[in-house]
Amino acid sequence: MKLGVLFSGGKDSTLALFKAKKEHEIVCLINIVSENPSSYMFHTPNIHLAEKQAECLGLPLLVYKTKGEKEKELSDLEQAIKEAVKKYHIEGIVTGALASVYQASRIQKICDKLKIKCVNPLWQMNQFDVLEELIKNNFKVMIIGVFAYPLDEKWLGRMIDKKMIAEMRKLTNKYGINPAGEGGEIETLVLDCLLFKKRLEIIKADKKWMKDSGIYEIKETKLIEK
Repeated sequence: MKLGVLFSGGKDSTLALFKAKKEHEIVCLINIVSENPSSYMFHTPNIHLAEKQAECLGLPLLVYKTKGEKEKELSDLEQAIKEAVKKYHIEGIVTGALASVYQASRIQKICDKLKIKCVNPLWQMNQFDVLEELIKNNFKVMIIGVFAYPLDEKWLGRMIDKKMIAEMRKLTNKYGINPAGEGGEIETLVLDCLLFKKRLEIIKADKKWMKDSGIYEIKETKLIEK
Protein backbone atom coordinates (compact mmCIF):
# COMPACT_ATOMS: atom_id res chain seq x y z
CA MET A 1 0.00 0.00 0.00
CA LYS A 2 0.94 3.63 -0.47
CA LEU A 3 1.03 5.15 2.99
CA GLY A 4 1.48 8.53 4.61
CA VAL A 5 3.00 8.81 8.08
CA LEU A 6 1.69 11.01 10.88
CA PHE A 7 5.13 12.35 11.71
CA SER A 8 6.26 14.37 14.72
CA GLY A 9 9.98 13.64 14.52
CA GLY A 10 9.84 11.73 17.81
CA LYS A 11 10.82 8.13 18.44
CA ASP A 12 7.35 6.56 18.05
CA SER A 13 6.37 8.04 14.69
CA THR A 14 9.86 7.41 13.29
CA LEU A 15 10.03 3.82 14.54
CA ALA A 16 6.52 3.21 13.18
CA LEU A 17 7.70 4.53 9.80
CA PHE A 18 10.74 2.25 9.96
CA LYS A 19 8.61 -0.82 10.63
CA ALA A 20 5.87 0.05 8.11
CA LYS A 21 8.40 0.64 5.34
CA LYS A 22 9.36 -3.04 5.44
CA GLU A 23 5.96 -3.97 3.99
CA HIS A 24 4.60 -0.80 2.39
CA GLU A 25 5.56 2.18 0.24
CA ILE A 26 5.91 5.37 2.29
CA VAL A 27 5.15 8.36 0.05
CA CYS A 28 4.76 11.32 2.40
CA LEU A 29 4.90 12.64 5.95
CA ILE A 30 2.08 14.57 7.62
CA ASN A 31 3.07 16.98 10.36
CA ILE A 32 0.55 18.77 12.58
CA VAL A 33 1.81 21.92 14.28
CA SER A 34 -0.30 22.73 17.34
CA GLU A 35 -0.45 26.17 18.94
CA ASN A 36 -1.41 24.42 22.18
CA PRO A 37 1.70 23.09 24.01
CA SER A 38 -0.63 20.78 25.98
CA SER A 39 -2.31 19.30 22.90
CA TYR A 40 -4.23 16.08 23.57
CA MET A 41 -3.22 14.67 20.19
CA PHE A 42 0.05 16.12 18.96
CA HIS A 43 3.71 16.35 19.93
CA THR A 44 4.82 19.99 20.23
CA PRO A 45 8.45 20.50 21.47
CA ASN A 46 10.81 21.42 18.60
CA ILE A 47 8.15 20.42 16.06
CA HIS A 48 9.75 22.79 13.52
CA LEU A 49 12.62 20.33 13.12
CA ALA A 50 10.32 17.87 11.33
CA GLU A 51 11.13 19.75 8.13
CA LYS A 52 14.84 18.95 8.45
CA GLN A 53 14.06 15.36 9.42
CA ALA A 54 11.91 15.03 6.30
CA GLU A 55 14.94 16.16 4.30
CA CYS A 56 17.01 13.51 6.08
CA LEU A 57 14.41 10.90 5.10
CA GLY A 58 14.06 12.19 1.55
CA LEU A 59 10.27 12.38 1.86
CA PRO A 60 7.82 15.23 1.15
CA LEU A 61 6.29 16.81 4.25
CA LEU A 62 2.79 18.22 4.50
CA VAL A 63 2.60 20.73 7.36
CA TYR A 64 -0.75 21.72 8.86
CA LYS A 65 -1.45 24.08 11.73
CA THR A 66 -4.08 23.70 14.43
CA LYS A 67 -5.02 25.79 17.44
CA GLY A 68 -4.93 22.54 19.41
CA GLU A 69 -8.43 22.77 20.85
CA LYS A 70 -9.64 19.42 22.15
CA GLU A 71 -11.67 17.50 19.53
CA LYS A 72 -11.56 20.47 17.11
CA GLU A 73 -7.95 19.61 16.32
CA LEU A 74 -9.26 16.34 14.91
CA SER A 75 -11.02 18.16 12.07
CA ASP A 76 -7.67 19.80 11.22
CA LEU A 77 -6.05 16.35 11.18
CA GLU A 78 -8.81 15.07 8.90
CA GLN A 79 -8.21 17.91 6.47
CA ALA A 80 -4.48 17.16 6.44
CA ILE A 81 -5.09 13.49 5.69
CA LYS A 82 -7.59 14.40 2.96
CA GLU A 83 -4.94 16.56 1.31
CA ALA A 84 -2.43 13.69 1.47
CA VAL A 85 -4.98 11.37 -0.15
CA LYS A 86 -5.56 13.90 -2.92
CA LYS A 87 -1.93 14.88 -3.51
CA TYR A 88 -0.10 11.58 -2.95
CA HIS A 89 -2.91 9.05 -3.48
CA ILE A 90 -2.24 7.38 -0.15
CA GLU A 91 -4.27 4.31 0.78
CA GLY A 92 -3.58 4.50 4.49
CA ILE A 93 -1.97 6.27 7.42
CA VAL A 94 0.84 5.08 9.69
CA THR A 95 0.66 6.18 13.33
CA GLY A 96 3.07 5.82 16.23
CA ALA A 97 0.21 4.98 18.61
CA LEU A 98 1.49 2.70 21.32
CA ALA A 99 -1.04 2.59 24.13
CA SER A 100 -3.17 5.73 23.88
CA VAL A 101 -6.73 4.65 23.12
CA TYR A 102 -7.68 8.34 22.93
CA GLN A 103 -5.33 8.92 20.00
CA ALA A 104 -5.70 5.57 18.25
CA SER A 105 -9.51 5.52 18.31
CA ARG A 106 -9.82 9.03 16.92
CA ILE A 107 -7.35 8.48 14.10
CA GLN A 108 -9.10 5.18 13.26
CA LYS A 109 -12.43 7.01 13.08
CA ILE A 110 -11.01 9.51 10.58
CA CYS A 111 -9.53 6.71 8.47
CA ASP A 112 -12.84 4.84 8.48
CA LYS A 113 -14.62 7.99 7.33
CA LEU A 114 -12.12 8.50 4.49
CA LYS A 115 -12.13 4.76 3.64
CA ILE A 116 -8.39 4.31 4.09
CA LYS A 117 -6.37 1.98 6.31
CA CYS A 118 -4.93 2.87 9.70
CA VAL A 119 -1.60 1.12 10.32
CA ASN A 120 -0.29 1.03 13.91
CA PRO A 121 3.01 -0.92 13.92
CA LEU A 122 3.73 -0.23 17.61
CA TRP A 123 0.26 -0.83 19.02
CA GLN A 124 0.35 -2.57 22.41
CA MET A 125 4.08 -3.26 22.24
CA ASN A 126 5.81 -3.54 25.59
CA GLN A 127 7.23 -0.08 26.22
CA PHE A 128 10.66 -1.37 27.18
CA ASP A 129 10.69 -3.40 23.97
CA VAL A 130 10.15 -0.16 22.07
CA LEU A 131 13.17 1.42 23.75
CA GLU A 132 15.29 -1.67 23.16
CA GLU A 133 14.26 -1.78 19.49
CA LEU A 134 15.46 1.79 19.03
CA ILE A 135 18.92 0.80 20.23
CA LYS A 136 18.92 -2.46 18.27
CA ASN A 137 18.23 -0.54 15.04
CA ASN A 138 20.76 2.22 15.70
CA PHE A 139 18.30 5.05 16.31
CA LYS A 140 19.88 8.12 17.87
CA VAL A 141 17.12 9.57 20.03
CA MET A 142 17.30 12.55 22.36
CA ILE A 143 14.93 13.40 25.21
CA ILE A 144 13.70 16.94 24.55
CA GLY A 145 10.90 17.22 27.10
CA VAL A 146 10.18 15.84 30.57
CA PHE A 147 6.84 16.29 32.28
CA ALA A 148 6.64 13.93 35.26
CA TYR A 149 8.26 13.36 38.64
CA PRO A 150 10.87 12.02 39.33
CA LEU A 151 12.36 13.01 35.98
CA ASP A 152 14.37 16.21 36.40
CA GLU A 153 16.36 18.74 34.40
CA LYS A 154 19.25 16.30 33.98
CA TRP A 155 17.11 14.23 31.60
CA LEU A 156 16.83 17.07 29.09
CA GLY A 157 19.18 16.54 26.16
CA ARG A 158 19.91 12.99 27.25
CA MET A 159 20.15 10.19 24.68
CA ILE A 160 18.17 6.96 24.89
CA ASP A 161 20.81 4.28 25.52
CA LYS A 162 21.25 1.17 27.65
CA LYS A 163 22.10 3.19 30.75
CA MET A 164 18.97 5.31 30.33
CA ILE A 165 16.80 2.21 29.92
CA ALA A 166 18.29 0.62 33.06
CA GLU A 167 17.51 3.77 35.06
CA MET A 168 14.01 3.95 33.60
CA ARG A 169 13.34 0.37 34.73
CA LYS A 170 14.10 1.37 38.33
CA LEU A 171 11.91 4.47 38.10
CA THR A 172 9.07 2.53 36.52
CA ASN A 173 9.17 -0.06 39.30
CA LYS A 174 9.28 2.60 42.01
CA TYR A 175 6.98 5.31 40.64
CA GLY A 176 4.90 3.55 37.98
CA ILE A 177 5.76 5.93 35.16
CA ASN A 178 5.48 4.85 31.53
CA PRO A 179 9.04 4.08 30.34
CA ALA A 180 8.34 5.13 26.75
CA GLY A 181 6.46 8.24 27.85
CA GLU A 182 2.97 7.09 26.93
CA GLY A 183 1.60 9.03 29.87
CA GLY A 184 3.20 12.19 28.52
CA GLU A 185 6.27 11.79 30.75
CA ILE A 186 8.81 12.44 27.99
CA GLU A 187 9.04 13.81 24.45
CA THR A 188 11.83 12.83 22.07
CA LEU A 189 13.62 13.82 18.88
CA VAL A 190 15.26 11.43 16.41
CA LEU A 191 18.65 12.73 15.30
CA ASP A 192 19.59 9.75 13.14
CA CYS A 193 18.45 6.28 12.07
CA LEU A 194 19.05 3.79 9.28
CA LEU A 195 16.49 5.53 7.04
CA PHE A 196 18.15 8.95 7.32
CA LYS A 197 20.31 9.97 4.36
CA LYS A 198 21.77 12.73 6.54
CA ARG A 199 21.92 13.09 10.30
CA LEU A 200 20.73 15.99 12.41
CA GLU A 201 23.34 17.68 14.60
CA ILE A 202 22.41 20.14 17.32
CA ILE A 203 24.53 23.29 17.38
CA LYS A 204 22.77 25.35 20.01
CA ALA A 205 20.08 24.54 22.58
CA ASP A 206 18.78 25.81 25.91
CA LYS A 207 17.23 23.95 28.82
CA LYS A 208 14.01 25.59 29.98
CA TRP A 209 12.91 24.27 33.37
CA MET A 210 9.58 25.26 34.96
CA LYS A 211 9.12 23.89 38.50
CA ASP A 212 8.56 20.20 37.69
CA SER A 213 8.82 20.01 33.90
CA GLY A 214 11.03 21.27 31.13
CA ILE A 215 11.90 21.46 27.46
CA TYR A 216 15.21 21.20 25.64
CA GLU A 217 14.65 24.08 23.25
CA ILE A 218 16.75 23.60 20.13
CA LYS A 219 17.89 26.89 18.58
CA GLU A 220 20.26 25.84 15.83
CA THR A 221 20.97 22.63 13.92
CA LYS A 222 22.74 21.46 10.80
CA LEU A 223 22.50 18.41 8.59
CA ILE A 224 25.58 16.22 8.27
CA GLU A 225 26.23 13.95 5.30
CA LYS A 226 26.55 10.26 6.20
